[in-house]
Amino acid sequence: MESSGVRSQPPAEFYQNVVVMRHGDRIDNFDPQWVSQATRPWDPPLVQQGLVRAFATGRKFRNHLPFAFHRVFVSPFLRCLQTAAQVVAALSAVADDASRPTADGVPIDPSKLKVSVEYGLCEMMSRAAIKLEVAPKDGNWGFDISEREAMLPAGTVDKNVERVYKELPQWEEDPELHTRPRYKQIVKDLADKYPTENLLLVTHGEGVGVAFSSFKKGTTVYEVDYCGYVQLRRPIFKKDQSFTAGEFEVLDDNGQTGISFF
Repeated sequence: MESSGVRSQPPAEFYQNVVVMRHGDRIDNFDPQWVSQATRPWDPPLVQQGLVRAFATGRKFRNHLPFAFHRVFVSPFLRCLQTAAQVVAALSAVADDASRPTADGVPIDPSKLKVSVEYGLCEMMSRAAIKLEVAPKDGNWGFDISEREAMLPAGTVDKNVERVYKELPQWEEDPELHTRPRYKQIVKDLADKYPTENLLLVTHGEGVGVAFSSFKKGTTVYEVDYCGYVQLRRPIFKKDQSFTAGEFEVLDDNGQTGISFF
């Protein structure tokens, strides 16, 4: 067994892995007319390239990560749900068929992963990320959980999960006082709920940036690519019948991609 490097602790029982990734390519960054014609302009879908990129990232996880995921948590925004659906299909595919560009028609084993929608992973709920003219005028964002879950691969949704955030954060949350602390805390909260499982969190660019800079001290993230991700790892210690966790670290050796920082 590997040593945790902490003298007061016994050797780590095992390591918990948490990957935090951004969604794929969103349509409003490619089609300037989309917003003016959309019924839900605050909730853009992916373009085809975004679906392809998400599926390819899922295949990369499946073929190159030295561990398997147990659970996936996803922001309720459409672009994240579509990204998660592609990644989950790639991770759960019965056979790894490199000829398929997306999850369309891919047979999966739904028992491999459990997926849940988590409000705490949502977009920055402020004009820093969502323009005022795009936000819903009546304050109704229209995120019906049952409808959102129906967008995920059949049989993968865990209906018994108790969400950390029972509803969306309040509109016009302060980025420094609320949003960034939320992103940092939701990673810890979800990891602490499932200390014996490896997690994939599908969120937004700011969420990935916060996950990186929070656990890699002294860094500032200035850009996160579509489907960019950071791999976090922490030691889990067992004493009697309970588990305690060490601190998260960012794995430098291929533990992140698509993140620009200084």
